[in-house]
Amino acid sequence: MDWQDIIFKFVGGLGLFLFGIKYMSDGLQKSAGDKMRGLLEKYTSNPILGLLVGVGVTVLIQSSSGTTVMAIGLVNAGLMTLRQAIGVIIGANIGTTMTAFIVGIKIDDYALPIIAVGAIFLFFFSKKKLQYIGQVIFGFGTLFLGLSTMGSGVKPLSSLPAFTDFMIQLQDQPVLALLVGTVFTLIVQSSSATIGILQTIADEGMISLMGALPILFGDNIGTTITAVLASIGATVVAKRTALVHVIFNVVGSIIFMLLLPLVHSVVLWLGEGVNIRMQIAYAHGMFNTTNALLFLPFIPVLAWIVTKVIPGKVQEIEFKAIYLDERLLATPAVAFGQAQHEILRMGQFARETLNDSTNFFFSRDAKVGELALQKEALINELNRKITDYMVKINQQNGLSEGQSEKASGWFQLINDIERIGDHAENIVELSEFSINKKVDLSKEAGAELKEMTILADKTVEKALFSLEHNDAQAAQEVLDYERELDEMEKKFRKNHIHRLNQNQCSGSSGAVYLDILSNLERVGDHSKNIAQFVIHEEELLKK
Repeated sequence: MDWQDIIFKFVGGLGLFLFGIKYMSDGLQKSAGDKMRGLLEKYTSNPILGLLVGVGVTVLIQSSSGTTVMAIGLVNAGLMTLRQAIGVIIGANIGTTMTAFIVGIKIDDYALPIIAVGAIFLFFFSKKKLQYIGQVIFGFGTLFLGLSTMGSGVKPLSSLPAFTDFMIQLQDQPVLALLVGTVFTLIVQSSSATIGILQTIADEGMISLMGALPILFGDNIGTTITAVLASIGATVVAKRTALVHVIFNVVGSIIFMLLLPLVHSVVLWLGEGVNIRMQIAYAHGMFNTTNALLFLPFIPVLAWIVTKVIPGKVQEIEFKAIYLDERLLATPAVAFGQAQHEILRMGQFARETLNDSTNFFFSRDAKVGELALQKEALINELNRKITDYMVKINQQNGLSEGQSEKASGWFQLINDIERIGDHAENIVELSEFSINKKVDLSKEAGAELKEMTILADKTVEKALFSLEHNDAQAAQEVLDYERELDEMEKKFRKNHIHRLNQNQCSGSSGAVYLDILSNLERVGDHSKNIAQFVIHEEELLKK
């Protein structure tokens, strides 16, 4: 027996299989992923709808992990509750069974022509949409090529007494088979891959359906460990979400193990006349669908359990648009007033994001940095919602000429506020670079940055105050602060060059220092734009 050939084919085939799944998933996400986040946010108002959306999104992007990550992100952003996320995650577990059904379709012989079609789309078409389609087709073909390679690699093992004895032992000891599936998925870090391997081994006649079922259930438990590992050091919400995933699969596995003979009979009845690969896919689908139906009525209880098991105060960010009411669009002037209130809320979050980002730089507290990024993502989300709302107001044609001009000015302010959030995000990224590369500033450089961050915050605060109260005097103070920021930036740059010449700081620390100076100066510029708008409005009123 050529062990080198077996190992090389199995490992290489597994690599091709994993690459095929990942490449296909990436192609699907590029073509549809941007719309998926909005779908998750918009259509998860109740658990059943959340489950259906979770199924649909996972089938479309071929990644339950991707769906779960999006759900966690929306929970962190305050755009989805934990209960809604549970519905989505349960649905994602159903959606991920699609991979097993794809593997169940025995088209290994056509893997190479499928790859060729994918390559044509990838290399002979310039349109991005067609290239993404090519990526999906190429990944689909590679997935089956990997399965075929793995199958030819493990086939000689069927004549090895030690291997066949072990497989017989697994059939006689379901609990051991469950543990094998769990551990194998933990090692490979992909339930789709381990279930694909199980389907391949079963297809080669090395294990019966009765022996494969406990391994399948173990694969489902193993994939939860991946989620647990990913949640280490993450937010409380992420840990609770991971625990939901664990409870869902562990409890489901216990129930199905207790009913193993019945499950075996049902799968044989459902999969009568189909290959064993498809029978395993049926079992996988039945496991997750039955589990979902069992857990769906108990989502509130599940949310309560994980909250009690993992205590801790969640930093809740209420960032749903509270002023933008579609019903008010019939009265454009009133709707415009509501939009102004929402823009001011957005501005307050921009200021908070700036404060969190600079605090992260000095404190190196990862939670503060994460909070800044969450708020920045929310600013982007609110930016989109306000912009859409303002466009709808303009389409009503119910504003006077003066109101329309004023609305155009406020429309521009949205961009300035959003850009303040972007500069705060840049500071977070620079802070992460400093932590990862162990970059330290000199005492003088640190003191200068603190001085400039205080002034930048004061500038943003005063700009928002002038906007809220239409205070031209406060706006004039903003212009003074902005000039001071410009002068401060020039002065500190000269100081930095002097320190470089004196070898008081390194090139890396200097680059970080200068980039933060630049971002703070740009924050001042956007605050200045807000102030100039207020002054312009005041001048128009006087005429």
